[in-house]
Amino acid sequence: MFVQRVELHRRGSRFDFGGLGKTALPIQLFIFLHLCFPVLALSPPEQPNILLIVADDLGYSDLGCYGGEIKTPNLDILAENGVRLTQFYNTGRCCPSRASILTGQYPHKVDLGHMTIDLGQPGYRGRVSKEAQTIAEVLKPAGYRSFIAGKWHLGTEDPTEHGFEEFYGTLVSCKRFFDSDHMMRMPEGRESRKYNDGDFYATDAITDHALDFLDLARDTPDNPWFLYLAHPAPHFPLQAPKEDIERYVDSYHSGWDQLREERLTRMKKRGIIADSTDLSPLSPWVNFGETKSELNPAWDAISNEDRRKDLARRMAIYAAMVDRMDQQIGRLLDDLKANGEFGNTLIIFTSDNGACAEWGWKGFDVQSSNRNILHRGAELEKMGGSESYHSVGSGWANASNTPWRMYKHYNYEGGINSPVIVHWPEKISDQAGQLFHKPAHLIDLMATFVAVSGADYTGEHPLPGVDLLAELDSDPVEFRALYFEHESNRAIREGNWKLVALKYKPWELYDMTKVRTEGKDVSIWYPDVVARLSAKWDAWAAENHVTPLPKDYGVRYLPKQDEWREVRGE
Repeated sequence: MFVQRVELHRRGSRFDFGGLGKTALPIQLFIFLHLCFPVLALSPPEQPNILLIVADDLGYSDLGCYGGEIKTPNLDILAENGVRLTQFYNTGRCCPSRASILTGQYPHKVDLGHMTIDLGQPGYRGRVSKEAQTIAEVLKPAGYRSFIAGKWHLGTEDPTEHGFEEFYGTLVSCKRFFDSDHMMRMPEGRESRKYNDGDFYATDAITDHALDFLDLARDTPDNPWFLYLAHPAPHFPLQAPKEDIERYVDSYHSGWDQLREERLTRMKKRGIIADSTDLSPLSPWVNFGETKSELNPAWDAISNEDRRKDLARRMAIYAAMVDRMDQQIGRLLDDLKANGEFGNTLIIFTSDNGACAEWGWKGFDVQSSNRNILHRGAELEKMGGSESYHSVGSGWANASNTPWRMYKHYNYEGGINSPVIVHWPEKISDQAGQLFHKPAHLIDLMATFVAVSGADYTGEHPLPGVDLLAELDSDPVEFRALYFEHESNRAIREGNWKLVALKYKPWELYDMTKVRTEGKDVSIWYPDVVARLSAKWDAWAAENHVTPLPKDYGVRYLPKQDEWREVRGE
């Protein structure tokens, strides 16, 4: 059993006592008598602490335990002693994903279907709705103390007004990893740690404050705690301590084509993907303003040696950011062990979306835009420092999402498939180190935490998710439908089928048991499946305030709906 707990299930005309079998007959009789005579009721199990770690823009194959070459020993150990999910879905973008994480709802249902801009219609108000209950608010009546360190990005001004006692981090994306003024401490009046000039790095500081929050939680040892550790790494700007960058400066000169092949081989060896999986073709990129789109070039087709060095440096900084995040997670795990909390802490690690391609294969500089600067010679040494601002570009993002196509923003696997590690020493036995291939979603996190905590969910809308631990511990059942929409890109996944489309484009259909890389559109051969799944998507979209799709997303990089055909030359 994955979850070591005694449960009573009604199956057909008989009772099944949690798979205990014949040897547990006395326990079965004991439970049965206690159910019949409540005065003898069993005491509830001890509530676990809950640690939820979310990376920002981390690709599917970046971690070592998912086939990556980046050094992530602490997360790899969690994976070795926990369970990895291979088909876990996000929403394709940071704000919507964080809304789903914290409320257990599809993002449009809580008014955060796009970003933090009010588009003037339900589903797209740019801030999580007042009626939505966060995990912290749901867990509080069950005795939990809740804390957040890192990135908020739900459109509101104070996470401590949403059930969290303490907050340190940024309300939006991290813009400056070496600038302490970019971080804030809440509630108002709370003191944050002081750092000497040159000693501040956001990933480290966020961990420092997370450790402080755990010390606060230990003031009331009878209360379990929930810590939401929302690391802003490896989201742009690419900035990392020089010593971490140095470990990777020679790692990426062979280019993204070779990296994809190497990761694919390791992923197959680890069982993350099927042996029959082929790499998807190099994905297209779309520039800032969506006025130009081309395929990522093959690495060998880049003739400019300076360009290749510039690109290799970008990926080295990205890897350093992931490495540094893993180091800081290790500090937190050591603290849990030192305080005797590691065994009864449920730890879940994931990413909010796939790797980021904004806005072309060369990457951007200074700000998110079409602006690119080619760095040469001594300028390379300055990349990744406090005065720099870079992105990794679509070629490396394509490699980070190996073997999938596309990236963040889109509903192809590269945009919505995240790595997930579930770890709970006191409740995991024979499934440690195993892989779970059944589709799951961010909406399942709230349902999982409600189940393990014994909390009551009293939100305005029923939870659409399921208890992941119960899913991991159950026999295969009929697959449910999972739904997606971002910036008019849309998808539905049900069982072996995935229906997906780019904005204003026809539906494409893929059989995910055969080609999870979405390389063969079979919609023409299965019109009945397309009709059935598209009707389901339409019904979900209407119910969750997804439709009507906005005609104007209020940002310059997306043309208005009536401008789209002109932009595309249609």
